[in-house]
Amino acid sequence: MKNLPLTLFLLSILFLSSCAVNKNYTPAKKYPKEALREDYALMRSILEKKHPSLYWYTRKDSMDRYFDYYYRAIDDSMSEQQFAWHILAPVIDKIHCGHTSVSMSKKFARWSVGRRLPSFPLFLKIWNDTMAVTGTLTRKDSIFKRGTIVKAINGLSTNRLVNGMFNYLPEDGSANNFNYIRLSSNFPYYHRNIMGLSKTYFVSYIDSNGKAATATVPLYTPPRDSVRKDSLKRIERPKQPRINRMLAQRSLMIDSTKKLAVLTLNSFTKGHLRTFYRRTFRTLKKENINNLVLDLRSNGGGRVGLSTLLTKYISRKPFRVADSLYSVTKNLGPYTKHVKGNFLNNIELLFISHKKKDGLYHIRHLENKVYRPKKTRYNGDVYVLTSGPTFSASTIFANAVKGQPGITLLGEETGGGWHGNNGIMIPDVTLPNTKTRFRLPLFRLVQYNHTPKTGTGIVPDIYVGTSYDALLKSYDKKMQVVREIILRK
Repeated sequence: MKNLPLTLFLLSILFLSSCAVNKNYTPAKKYPKEALREDYALMRSILEKKHPSLYWYTRKDSMDRYFDYYYRAIDDSMSEQQFAWHILAPVIDKIHCGHTSVSMSKKFARWSVGRRLPSFPLFLKIWNDTMAVTGTLTRKDSIFKRGTIVKAINGLSTNRLVNGMFNYLPEDGSANNFNYIRLSSNFPYYHRNIMGLSKTYFVSYIDSNGKAATATVPLYTPPRDSVRKDSLKRIERPKQPRINRMLAQRSLMIDSTKKLAVLTLNSFTKGHLRTFYRRTFRTLKKENINNLVLDLRSNGGGRVGLSTLLTKYISRKPFRVADSLYSVTKNLGPYTKHVKGNFLNNIELLFISHKKKDGLYHIRHLENKVYRPKKTRYNGDVYVLTSGPTFSASTIFANAVKGQPGITLLGEETGGGWHGNNGIMIPDVTLPNTKTRFRLPLFRLVQYNHTPKTGTGIVPDIYVGTSYDALLKSYDKKMQVVREIILRK
């Protein structure tokens, strides 16, 4: 946090270069302590009254201490960035719910579109206790080539740095596999917001001769002309053809050997999946494909109904979705006005859940219903690829099919909790003063035939982790392993 003044100074420079466009918003604006504490107190009250699993992984007395600590930490005025990242994010992390997260205001989101901001200049792939360079923002960088192992940044070792950043990122239980992927996707973004900015960075690394070395790396600052250009005109991405948009959500590819097909599902929300499922499994039967690779590595979830429908095409036996599924509330009052889609959310809460003797509001048809496989189910061998972003509804699918004959989970532990997670309805809540937002899941789902509440994601039957060789040569190690297994049969 000691580098936040530098962060705010640089953001102020960016603002001044674009004030003609953003007259009513500046990220450097500071909110008085009283307004921040009011927002914080409202967030705490909503979580305590409406969150179904606030004390699932953290005891109430510990959660109360965290709430009190970060309330006291608001001891002066703060910018939205400081408030969101250094007050709200770390306290929400303590809930250990991957569906409860913080986001900046809509004004900040619009302001940031198309901008390149100052940041740490290296992109890093992170796994276990290893960080390796995957890209750089610095032109003509002769030191940090793809694959260079980084051991420390500004004196913080890989373990200290990564574990420290995890304290600002939500996860289900202790399933931080998702957060390794988050950091790897855009390390400069997370490092800037969590660690702040430095004029220079001292980066310890392993050189081409295998020896430890340290280099001084300057802060990446985008050219001022490019900042002004980006700020004056929002970048418009060309609209992709419909077929490309569909393929980005789901696809089926049959190998030329006809020994396997690869079904990729990146969401259980988009892609007209009911029709796609029907056509896919009809094609697999027609082409007599006996091995199916189901790639859920980038599937962050979506509609439980579409996850359940896929299970009916794959499962060898009848199954259930949930051991229990309930909300602690029947409506959003007295906080309704702060919740996005408040009227419709209240109507849905009223009709989909019913109070039981335990005082909780259950979705009884999902707790009690037994689903049977389709008559047209797939009977070949299935290999389900999983990773950290395998989350929410895709975790429900993975739990339902794990351990069944002819079905193998391969890859890495899922980011979604094995015991269960929170979701079904997840509206955004907007805090009135800063307009900072947080997601509020309204139902707790404990998986049917669930594991003990240890905090892990679903563990694959065959573990295939990050491959350094694959990182260097840019190939898909998990897909390579599953192909070799199938072709050896």
